[in-house]
Amino acid sequence: MTIVDLSRIQFAVTTIIHFFFVPLTLGLSILIAMFETKYVTSGNETYKRMAKFWGKVFLISFAAGVVTGIIQEFHFGMNWSEYSRFMGDIFGAPLALDALLGFYLESVFIGLWVFGWERLPKKIHLAAAWLVAIGSMISALWILTANSFMQNPVGYAIVNGRAVMTSFYDLITNPNLPYQFLHVLSAGITTAGFIVLGFSALHLLRGKGDVDFFQKAFRWAAIYALIGSLAVIIVGDAHGKFLEQIQPMKISATEAVWESEPEAADLILFAGIDEKNGENSFELAIPKALSFMLYNRFSGGVLGLNELQEQAAAQYGPGKYIPPVAITFWSFRIMVGAGFLMLLLAFLALVRPRVKFLQKSSPFLKILLPAMALPYIACTSGWILTESARQPWIVYGLQLVREAVSPNVTAGTVIFSLVLFTVVLVALTWVTGWLMFQSGIAEPKPEQSVG
Repeated sequence: MTIVDLSRIQFAVTTIIHFFFVPLTLGLSILIAMFETKYVTSGNETYKRMAKFWGKVFLISFAAGVVTGIIQEFHFGMNWSEYSRFMGDIFGAPLALDALLGFYLESVFIGLWVFGWERLPKKIHLAAAWLVAIGSMISALWILTANSFMQNPVGYAIVNGRAVMTSFYDLITNPNLPYQFLHVLSAGITTAGFIVLGFSALHLLRGKGDVDFFQKAFRWAAIYALIGSLAVIIVGDAHGKFLEQIQPMKISATEAVWESEPEAADLILFAGIDEKNGENSFELAIPKALSFMLYNRFSGGVLGLNELQEQAAAQYGPGKYIPPVAITFWSFRIMVGAGFLMLLLAFLALVRPRVKFLQKSSPFLKILLPAMALPYIACTSGWILTESARQPWIVYGLQLVREAVSPNVTAGTVIFSLVLFTVVLVALTWVTGWLMFQSGIAEPKPEQSVG
């Protein structure tokens, strides 16, 4: 493997593990604030206990997300110094604002929320809960602002071989940003919903302890997960239509369209992808369905990868500009499959009290236990899709991945740090998962403390 390959693997491992914690932290912060809002407005102590109980899971996830995020930032100086040199003027601004307006806001008000129970007035404490949630959303917004520039560069000029920001307004109004932010936010809501659903189902299966507590949590989580699942699908569909306009190569790779379809394009469900020869050895497709997905009609052309490759070579010079099609194609289908399965399970969980079969069905509750993995499968495959389909660019149309690596690192140093980071991150993930599991299976106390 080359230094580029090793550096990519290292960053992928770090990013995927980091993103195990981000969606749960984002979605659970909002749900906890909603529980506390219900407590303050109704005076029902059960919702106070719910906020405290799920607050433990949130705090564990938040702490792990901070640690893995810090490790992730090491890569910019270690393995990707040419990227940092090229993008520093633009990438540095949203990262600094993430720290100042997102992370610090979260950190300060998490402290007030944890230690302010019974010490702060109810409404002040509730405000702290919502400010934690807002801080989480702000943090995600600034990180995605930087990533959206990498997907769709705007508001810049190339000066002395570096991308220099010419318009901060253009940066924050990048048309790609709303799609990415809403997609990540809805993914976080879905993740939190399924984690609460799964642990609540476990307690309901036991039939012991405070059953009413987990029945309420189950109903809230079902609604929350259903809203999140619907939003993910709707936003994802809109994002795909947008990407067809700005990144047609990404869409064609996602759908394994090798030859241009000028009139109407079929939606390929399964295919044997032959990247070497630039074709599919077999296909199972729905006629004209891809055109309908992209244009809301059963007509409309889609450029093929081979034609887009010729266009890119003419614009940027000789080279291969087709992303890894098999990875892109299958990661999209895994993400979509997991997404629709979560939508179905969330709907069944919501209607469970009204359907006799589901009311008495312990198998359905048992299904929700492994279903807690579904949002992680969807989020991981979604990020693999997003980043792999941009290849070979690290900044679309401006900098290739091979141009972004540090010039003086050796394969040995990258392998050493890859092994070290992988061991540390896997161990951290195992410990974090064990702590979250122990918190989730514990019985809530009359006055559950998170202090």
